Amino acid sequence: MPIHATPVVIGIAGGSGSGKTTLANLILEKIGADRIAYLPHDAYYKDLSDLPPNERLAINFDHPNSLDTDLLIAHINQLKNNQPVDLPIYDFKAHTRTSQTCRIDPQPVIMVEGILIFADAALRKLLDVKVFVDTDSDIRFIRRLDRDINERGRTTEHVVHQYLATVRPMHLEFVEPSKRYADVIIPEGGLNAVAMEMVVARLEALLRGEIPQAPSA
Repeated sequence: MPIHATPVVIGIAGGSGSGKTTLANLILEKIGADRIAYLPHDAYYKDLSDLPPNERLAINFDHPNSLDTDLLIAHINQLKNNQPVDLPIYDFKAHTRTSQTCRIDPQPVIMVEGILIFADAALRKLLDVKVFVDTDSDIRFIRRLDRDINERGRTTEHVVHQYLATVRPMHLEFVEPSKRYADVIIPEGGLNAVAMEMVVARLEALLRGEIPQAPSA
């Protein structure tokens, strides 16, 4: 079967704890990790090593300005031009970008995942398939609480404070409104087997060249 010459770029957005990463991992499994260049937006947080630790904690990490989206856009364009990129590796406990990077080679599919990827018009234009994972706020909060305590060394008090101070307000201001740009809205993300299979089928058809890539909005 003919393989699409231009990489297919899929964007997976949704609130924090919505199930984006679960969906991304299932796509990696179904399409094949050896065919996907995976770029999580979380890897592109700006380096805060020039700030003292107490000032780093005061940063609004749920605002678009906290992310180096220009670098992400540059990396997507490099991959589309058959050039490898060096994905930053971010230390979520220290809120700094490490000196290490991960080499990402060009692949037939470029998968971008993050809460704010539909909120940026320039980034949105690069996405051929836009999927929004829609999950109830209480479920998202519980998942975030569990992740931040067990994976990122946060306290319950810190997670609750951050959720009320920045996560919820920024979700209402940026994330939820960006849902209107989605091609597909999936309740519960990777737990929705029917919707996930439809997305995978669409990607496979695009890769075979059976469906023309529509202009992104």
